[in-house]
Amino acid sequence: MKTTQGTTYRMLGARLNDVALRLEELRKIGASGKKLNVPSDDPAAIRPVFNTRKQLSNVDRYLDTMGKSLDTMQATDGHLEHVENIMQRAKEIMVNAVNGSLNNDDRAVLADEMANLRKELLDAANGMVDGKYLFAGYQQDTVPFVQNPAYDPALYDANDSSTWPYLYQGDENATSLEITSGEVMQVNLTGNDLFFGASTWDPANPTNNSTEAGRYDLFLGLTQAEEAIRNNDPAAMQTSLGDLDGAAEQNRRLRSQLGNKAARVDSAMDYQSGVRIDLQQILSRYEDADAVEVFNDIIQQETAFQAALSVTSKVSQISILDYF
Repeated sequence: MKTTQGTTYRMLGARLNDVALRLEELRKIGASGKKLNVPSDDPAAIRPVFNTRKQLSNVDRYLDTMGKSLDTMQATDGHLEHVENIMQRAKEIMVNAVNGSLNNDDRAVLADEMANLRKELLDAANGMVDGKYLFAGYQQDTVPFVQNPAYDPALYDANDSSTWPYLYQGDENATSLEITSGEVMQVNLTGNDLFFGASTWDPANPTNNSTEAGRYDLFLGLTQAEEAIRNNDPAAMQTSLGDLDGAAEQNRRLRSQLGNKAARVDSAMDYQSGVRIDLQQILSRYEDADAVEVFNDIIQQETAFQAALSVTSKVSQISILDYF
């Protein structure tokens, strides 16, 4: 079968087009650094690439959530340190009141300082991060603690929170965080647990709320300490000294627990960061191109393209008149 000049031109044109398209693909790979740009580049790699990207997305979600929670936990620790300092100072004041020979003016000064410590404790209990209250449970937009205007020392009932010196407007719901698949951890403290010594809280029924045995209401401790000093009641002052010591220990214990959880979150973040690096390496194996190999291919393809152009130009100069 004879090949006509038109057929030759069409074959040369098709070859030029193929070489040019391949050269364009190589240049795109070289510019992007990715050898997998569309599914047709490597159909077998699509499924593992999608699975790896999904795992990376999950890891990024874990890291983002844990990072925010760790920031909150660190801020919470700062507030708990302030609470610890308040309780320590309250103990020092009470020791002076119990052991010292004080006149009325001296006791008034100590009682006033105790009242100021209550205000500082209220500020710490209403601490905020990013516009959210730290110790309000799920009620993060509600001020958790307010002074009870109806408080009367004579009417105080340990089993009725409406008679306590301060009222809690938050709830008992602590924030839990999934730090790894299947592992959930509480990453904050609620106000009822930390400041009232009550692990459960019923906002609708004050008579269901009470400080647990062996635990302490920090606000009550400071309030009763102030009252004992103003009333010059040695027995009450001695009792308050023991309560303040127990309240301080309660704060230290919960702070220590929170610190252990923060350390666990920090280690989980390190682990997830390592997992992320491994997943990125897997993804790179499927997606990333070898720069040296790609640039060598580009040079070879450009050489082939120039050769094809040269042959085509020579063929195009052939005319039927050359045979006469």
